Amino acid sequence: MRFEPQKLIEGCLLAGVGMGVHTAFIYVRGEFYREAEALQAAIDEAYAAGFIGRDACGSGWAFDLHVHRGAGAYICGEETALIESLEGKKGQPRLKPPFPANVGLYGCPTTVNNVETIAVVPTIMRRGGDWFAGIGRPKNTGTKLFNISGHVNQPCTVEEEMGIPLKELIERHAGGVRGGWNNLLAIIPGGSSVPALPRSMCETVRMDFDGLQQAKSGLGTAAVIVMDKSTDLVRAVTRFSRFYKHESCGQCTPCREGTGWLWRVMERITEGRARLEEIDMLDQVTRQIEGHTICALGDAAAWPIQGLIRNFRPELERRIVAYQASQSKQAA
Repeated sequence: MRFEPQKLIEGCLLAGVGMGVHTAFIYVRGEFYREAEALQAAIDEAYAAGFIGRDACGSGWAFDLHVHRGAGAYICGEETALIESLEGKKGQPRLKPPFPANVGLYGCPTTVNNVETIAVVPTIMRRGGDWFAGIGRPKNTGTKLFNISGHVNQPCTVEEEMGIPLKELIERHAGGVRGGWNNLLAIIPGGSSVPALPRSMCETVRMDFDGLQQAKSGLGTAAVIVMDKSTDLVRAVTRFSRFYKHESCGQCTPCREGTGWLWRVMERITEGRARLEEIDMLDQVTRQIEGHTICALGDAAAWPIQGLIRNFRPELERRIVAYQASQSKQAA
Protein backbone atom coordinates (compact mmCIF):
# COMPACT_ATOMS: atom_id res chain seq x y z
CA MET A 1 0.00 0.00 0.00
CA ARG A 2 1.31 3.44 -0.91
CA PHE A 3 1.43 6.34 1.52
CA GLU A 4 -0.93 8.94 0.01
CA PRO A 5 -0.93 12.14 2.07
CA GLN A 6 -3.17 13.91 -0.46
CA LYS A 7 -6.14 11.78 0.60
CA LEU A 8 -5.47 12.55 4.24
CA ILE A 9 -5.27 16.30 3.59
CA GLU A 10 -8.51 16.21 1.61
CA GLY A 11 -10.17 14.17 4.36
CA CYS A 12 -9.03 16.63 7.03
CA LEU A 13 -10.53 19.54 5.07
CA LEU A 14 -13.84 17.78 4.50
CA ALA A 15 -14.07 16.70 8.15
CA GLY A 16 -13.14 20.21 9.24
CA VAL A 17 -15.87 21.83 7.14
CA GLY A 18 -18.39 19.23 8.34
CA MET A 19 -17.62 19.90 12.01
CA GLY A 20 -17.09 23.64 11.68
CA VAL A 21 -13.38 23.33 12.49
CA HIS A 22 -10.75 25.82 11.29
CA THR A 23 -7.58 24.14 12.64
CA ALA A 24 -6.40 20.54 12.51
CA PHE A 25 -3.28 18.79 13.77
CA ILE A 26 -1.83 15.54 12.45
CA TYR A 27 0.15 13.84 15.21
CA VAL A 28 2.93 11.62 13.85
CA ARG A 29 4.90 9.31 16.10
CA GLY A 30 8.56 10.34 16.26
CA GLU A 31 9.92 7.19 14.60
CA PHE A 32 8.09 7.94 11.35
CA TYR A 33 10.49 10.66 10.25
CA ARG A 34 10.34 10.21 6.46
CA GLU A 35 6.57 9.82 6.51
CA ALA A 36 6.28 13.10 8.40
CA GLU A 37 8.57 14.73 5.83
CA ALA A 38 6.41 13.52 2.92
CA LEU A 39 3.26 14.65 4.71
CA GLN A 40 4.66 18.12 5.39
CA ALA A 41 5.74 18.47 1.75
CA ALA A 42 2.21 17.58 0.61
CA ILE A 43 0.72 20.11 3.05
CA ASP A 44 3.07 22.80 1.74
CA GLU A 45 1.92 22.01 -1.81
CA ALA A 46 -1.72 22.18 -0.71
CA TYR A 47 -1.15 25.63 0.83
CA ALA A 48 0.61 26.83 -2.33
CA ALA A 49 -2.26 25.62 -4.51
CA GLY A 50 -4.87 27.28 -2.28
CA PHE A 51 -6.53 24.00 -1.30
CA ILE A 52 -6.08 24.86 2.38
CA GLY A 53 -5.33 28.15 4.13
CA ARG A 54 -7.28 31.35 4.66
CA ASP A 55 -9.55 30.69 1.67
CA ALA A 56 -9.58 26.90 1.28
CA CYS A 57 -10.48 25.94 -2.30
CA GLY A 58 -11.89 29.44 -2.84
CA SER A 59 -14.78 28.65 -0.51
CA GLY A 60 -14.17 31.42 1.98
CA TRP A 61 -13.54 28.81 4.68
CA ALA A 62 -10.28 29.22 6.62
CA PHE A 63 -8.59 25.91 7.38
CA ASP A 64 -5.06 25.40 8.71
CA LEU A 65 -3.34 22.02 8.96
CA HIS A 66 -0.27 21.35 11.12
CA VAL A 67 2.02 18.33 11.50
CA HIS A 68 3.24 17.58 15.03
CA ARG A 69 5.95 14.96 15.56
CA GLY A 70 5.88 13.12 18.85
CA ALA A 71 8.90 11.73 20.69
CA GLY A 72 8.07 8.04 20.35
CA ALA A 73 5.81 7.46 23.36
CA TYR A 74 3.33 4.60 22.89
CA ILE A 75 1.03 6.13 25.50
CA CYS A 76 0.40 9.12 23.20
CA GLY A 77 -1.83 6.87 21.11
CA GLU A 78 -4.43 7.54 23.81
CA GLU A 79 -6.38 10.61 22.77
CA THR A 80 -5.96 12.75 25.89
CA ALA A 81 -2.26 11.85 26.25
CA LEU A 82 -1.90 12.92 22.61
CA ILE A 83 -3.56 16.24 23.47
CA GLU A 84 -1.22 16.72 26.43
CA SER A 85 1.75 16.07 24.13
CA LEU A 86 0.45 18.58 21.59
CA GLU A 87 0.31 21.16 24.36
CA GLY A 88 3.97 20.52 25.16
CA LYS A 89 3.31 18.56 28.34
CA LYS A 90 4.27 15.05 29.42
CA GLY A 91 2.16 12.51 27.55
CA GLN A 92 -0.18 11.29 30.28
CA PRO A 93 -3.88 10.46 29.87
CA ARG A 94 -6.35 12.86 31.42
CA LEU A 95 -9.15 11.90 33.74
CA LYS A 96 -12.52 11.96 31.99
CA PRO A 97 -14.93 13.74 32.19
CA PRO A 98 -14.49 16.34 30.83
CA PHE A 99 -14.15 14.62 27.48
CA PRO A 100 -12.17 16.17 24.60
CA ALA A 101 -15.40 16.94 22.75
CA ASN A 102 -16.10 19.48 25.52
CA VAL A 103 -12.64 20.41 26.81
CA GLY A 104 -9.78 19.28 24.58
CA LEU A 105 -6.71 20.93 23.03
CA TYR A 106 -5.99 24.26 24.77
CA GLY A 107 -9.36 23.91 26.50
CA CYS A 108 -11.27 24.02 23.20
CA PRO A 109 -13.77 21.40 21.96
CA THR A 110 -11.68 18.81 20.12
CA THR A 111 -12.32 15.73 18.00
CA VAL A 112 -9.55 13.12 17.95
CA ASN A 113 -9.66 10.46 15.26
CA ASN A 114 -7.34 8.05 13.49
CA VAL A 115 -5.84 9.21 10.20
CA GLU A 116 -7.03 5.94 8.61
CA THR A 117 -10.62 7.03 9.26
CA ILE A 118 -10.07 10.58 8.02
CA ALA A 119 -8.29 9.43 4.84
CA VAL A 120 -11.30 7.38 3.69
CA VAL A 121 -13.74 10.31 4.04
CA PRO A 122 -13.19 11.67 0.49
CA THR A 123 -13.95 8.28 -1.08
CA ILE A 124 -17.11 7.90 1.02
CA MET A 125 -18.19 11.41 0.00
CA ARG A 126 -17.71 10.56 -3.68
CA ARG A 127 -19.30 7.10 -3.64
CA GLY A 128 -21.82 7.53 -0.86
CA GLY A 129 -22.34 6.05 2.57
CA ASP A 130 -24.43 3.16 1.23
CA TRP A 131 -21.49 2.01 -0.90
CA PHE A 132 -19.12 1.94 2.08
CA ALA A 133 -21.71 0.32 4.35
CA GLY A 134 -22.26 -2.38 1.72
CA ILE A 135 -18.72 -3.69 2.29
CA GLY A 136 -18.23 -6.30 5.01
CA ARG A 137 -20.79 -7.79 7.39
CA PRO A 138 -23.70 -6.15 9.29
CA LYS A 139 -22.42 -4.00 12.18
CA ASN A 140 -18.90 -4.55 10.83
CA THR A 141 -18.98 -2.62 7.59
CA GLY A 142 -16.37 -0.88 5.47
CA THR A 143 -12.72 -1.56 4.81
CA LYS A 144 -9.71 -1.90 7.11
CA LEU A 145 -5.96 -1.62 6.70
CA PHE A 146 -4.44 -4.95 7.73
CA ASN A 147 -0.70 -5.06 8.41
CA ILE A 148 0.52 -8.65 8.08
CA SER A 149 3.94 -9.43 9.52
CA GLY A 150 5.89 -12.30 11.01
CA HIS A 151 6.28 -15.76 9.51
CA VAL A 152 4.56 -15.20 6.18
CA ASN A 153 6.07 -15.37 2.71
CA GLN A 154 5.13 -11.80 1.74
CA PRO A 155 4.68 -9.36 4.65
CA CYS A 156 2.43 -6.50 3.57
CA THR A 157 -0.15 -3.86 4.44
CA VAL A 158 -3.39 -4.26 2.52
CA GLU A 159 -6.83 -2.65 2.53
CA GLU A 160 -9.51 -5.32 2.68
CA GLU A 161 -13.16 -5.63 3.61
CA MET A 162 -14.09 -6.10 7.23
CA GLY A 163 -15.03 -9.66 8.07
CA ILE A 164 -12.63 -11.38 5.69
CA PRO A 165 -11.61 -14.80 7.09
CA LEU A 166 -8.18 -14.62 8.71
CA LYS A 167 -6.86 -17.61 6.78
CA GLU A 168 -8.02 -16.13 3.47
CA LEU A 169 -6.43 -12.77 4.31
CA ILE A 170 -3.04 -14.38 4.92
CA GLU A 171 -3.10 -16.72 1.96
CA ARG A 172 -4.45 -14.20 -0.56
CA HIS A 173 -2.23 -11.25 0.30
CA ALA A 174 0.76 -12.51 2.33
CA GLY A 175 1.59 -15.64 0.35
CA GLY A 176 0.56 -17.94 3.18
CA VAL A 177 2.37 -19.07 6.31
CA ARG A 178 6.07 -19.87 6.01
CA GLY A 179 6.32 -23.64 5.64
CA GLY A 180 2.59 -24.03 5.00
CA TRP A 181 -0.53 -23.61 7.10
CA ASN A 182 0.22 -26.75 9.14
CA ASN A 183 3.40 -25.05 10.36
CA LEU A 184 1.33 -22.33 12.03
CA LEU A 185 1.51 -22.04 15.83
CA ALA A 186 -0.51 -18.92 16.59
CA ILE A 187 -1.64 -15.57 15.22
CA ILE A 188 -2.08 -12.29 17.05
CA PRO A 189 -4.89 -10.68 15.00
CA GLY A 190 -4.79 -7.07 16.18
CA GLY A 191 -1.40 -6.02 17.49
CA SER A 192 0.48 -6.90 20.66
CA SER A 193 -2.35 -5.81 22.96
CA VAL A 194 -4.80 -8.58 21.97
CA PRO A 195 -4.72 -12.30 22.85
CA ALA A 196 -3.05 -14.74 20.46
CA LEU A 197 -5.22 -17.36 18.78
CA PRO A 198 -4.14 -20.99 18.20
CA ARG A 199 -4.18 -22.44 14.69
CA SER A 200 -7.50 -24.23 15.26
CA MET A 201 -9.27 -20.91 15.84
CA CYS A 202 -7.46 -19.16 12.99
CA GLU A 203 -9.05 -21.59 10.53
CA THR A 204 -12.49 -19.98 10.75
CA VAL A 205 -12.29 -16.65 12.60
CA ARG A 206 -13.35 -13.52 10.71
CA MET A 207 -11.41 -10.27 10.89
CA ASP A 208 -13.94 -7.87 12.33
CA PHE A 209 -15.08 -6.68 15.75
CA ASP A 210 -17.77 -9.30 16.36
CA GLY A 211 -15.86 -12.24 14.93
CA LEU A 212 -12.76 -11.64 17.03
CA GLN A 213 -14.78 -10.80 20.12
CA GLN A 214 -16.43 -14.21 19.86
CA ALA A 215 -12.94 -15.72 19.73
CA LYS A 216 -12.08 -13.78 22.94
CA SER A 217 -9.53 -11.64 21.12
CA GLY A 218 -9.90 -8.31 19.32
CA LEU A 219 -9.37 -6.45 16.06
CA GLY A 220 -7.23 -3.82 17.81
CA THR A 221 -4.97 -2.11 15.27
CA ALA A 222 -5.46 -4.95 12.75
CA ALA A 223 -1.71 -5.64 12.91
CA VAL A 224 -1.66 -9.37 12.17
CA ILE A 225 1.41 -11.08 13.68
CA VAL A 226 1.90 -14.61 12.34
CA MET A 227 4.03 -17.04 14.35
CA ASP A 228 5.05 -20.49 13.11
CA LYS A 229 6.14 -23.47 15.21
CA SER A 230 9.69 -22.16 15.53
CA THR A 231 8.36 -19.37 17.77
CA ASP A 232 8.78 -19.38 21.53
CA LEU A 233 5.33 -17.94 22.19
CA VAL A 234 5.85 -17.65 25.94
CA ARG A 235 9.03 -15.64 25.36
CA ALA A 236 7.19 -13.47 22.82
CA VAL A 237 4.44 -12.58 25.32
CA THR A 238 7.13 -11.92 27.93
CA ARG A 239 8.68 -9.38 25.57
CA PHE A 240 5.25 -7.74 25.20
CA SER A 241 5.06 -7.51 29.00
CA ARG A 242 8.44 -5.82 29.11
CA PHE A 243 7.31 -3.38 26.41
CA TYR A 244 4.17 -2.36 28.33
CA LYS A 245 6.16 -1.99 31.54
CA HIS A 246 8.55 0.34 29.68
CA GLU A 247 5.76 2.35 28.02
CA SER A 248 3.56 2.81 31.09
CA CYS A 249 3.36 6.50 31.95
CA GLY A 250 3.30 5.59 35.66
CA GLN A 251 0.22 7.64 36.51
CA CYS A 252 -2.03 4.77 37.67
CA THR A 253 -0.83 2.44 40.42
CA PRO A 254 -2.31 -0.79 38.95
CA CYS A 255 -0.47 -0.15 35.68
CA ARG A 256 2.73 1.32 37.12
CA GLU A 257 3.23 -1.50 39.61
CA GLY A 258 1.31 -4.24 37.84
CA THR A 259 3.06 -4.15 34.47
CA GLY A 260 6.45 -4.59 36.14
CA TRP A 261 5.13 -7.44 38.25
CA LEU A 262 3.63 -9.17 35.21
CA TRP A 263 6.94 -8.93 33.35
CA ARG A 264 8.97 -10.34 36.24
CA VAL A 265 6.64 -13.29 36.73
CA MET A 266 6.54 -13.95 32.98
CA GLU A 267 10.35 -14.01 32.92
CA ARG A 268 10.36 -16.69 35.60
CA ILE A 269 7.66 -18.74 33.88
CA THR A 270 9.54 -18.51 30.58
CA GLU A 271 12.51 -20.17 32.25
CA GLY A 272 10.30 -22.54 34.26
CA ARG A 273 11.36 -21.00 37.58
CA ALA A 274 7.84 -20.80 38.95
CA ARG A 275 5.18 -22.88 40.67
CA LEU A 276 2.13 -24.23 38.87
CA GLU A 277 -0.20 -22.27 41.15
CA GLU A 278 1.45 -19.04 40.03
CA ILE A 279 -0.23 -19.39 36.65
CA ASP A 280 -3.65 -18.83 38.26
CA MET A 281 -2.24 -16.05 40.43
CA LEU A 282 -0.87 -14.37 37.29
CA ASP A 283 -4.29 -14.54 35.67
CA GLN A 284 -5.93 -13.06 38.78
CA VAL A 285 -3.51 -10.12 38.84
CA THR A 286 -4.16 -9.32 35.17
CA ARG A 287 -7.85 -8.99 36.04
CA GLN A 288 -7.04 -6.64 38.90
CA ILE A 289 -5.16 -4.42 36.42
CA GLU A 290 -7.72 -4.70 33.59
CA GLY A 291 -10.36 -1.98 33.77
CA HIS A 292 -8.75 -0.20 36.73
CA THR A 293 -6.66 2.42 34.96
CA ILE A 294 -7.35 5.80 33.34
CA CYS A 295 -6.50 4.53 29.86
CA ALA A 296 -6.37 1.12 28.20
CA LEU A 297 -2.62 0.49 28.53
CA GLY A 298 -3.28 -1.60 31.64
CA ASP A 299 -5.76 -3.67 29.62
CA ALA A 300 -3.22 -3.99 26.82
CA ALA A 301 -0.68 -5.42 29.24
CA ALA A 302 -3.19 -7.87 30.70
CA TRP A 303 -4.90 -9.29 27.63
CA PRO A 304 -1.92 -11.03 25.93
CA ILE A 305 -1.18 -12.89 29.16
CA GLN A 306 -4.82 -13.84 29.63
CA GLY A 307 -4.88 -15.22 26.09
CA LEU A 308 -1.65 -17.14 26.67
CA ILE A 309 -3.06 -18.79 29.79
CA ARG A 310 -6.43 -19.52 28.17
CA ASN A 311 -5.15 -20.94 24.87
CA PHE A 312 -1.64 -22.19 25.63
CA ARG A 313 -1.65 -23.18 29.32
CA PRO A 314 -0.15 -26.66 28.68
CA GLU A 315 3.03 -25.02 27.41
CA LEU A 316 3.35 -22.93 30.58
CA GLU A 317 2.84 -26.01 32.73
CA ARG A 318 5.31 -28.03 30.66
CA ARG A 319 8.09 -25.50 31.26
CA ILE A 320 7.52 -25.41 35.00
CA VAL A 321 7.36 -29.20 35.32
CA ALA A 322 10.48 -29.63 33.18
CA TYR A 323 12.42 -27.13 35.28
CA GLN A 324 11.34 -28.76 38.54
CA ALA A 325 12.35 -32.17 37.20
CA SER A 326 15.78 -30.87 36.20
CA GLN A 327 16.29 -29.30 39.63
CA SER A 328 15.29 -32.54 41.36
CA LYS A 329 17.70 -34.48 39.15
CA GLN A 330 20.55 -32.11 40.00
CA ALA A 331 19.78 -32.33 43.71
CA ALA A 332 19.84 -36.13 43.55
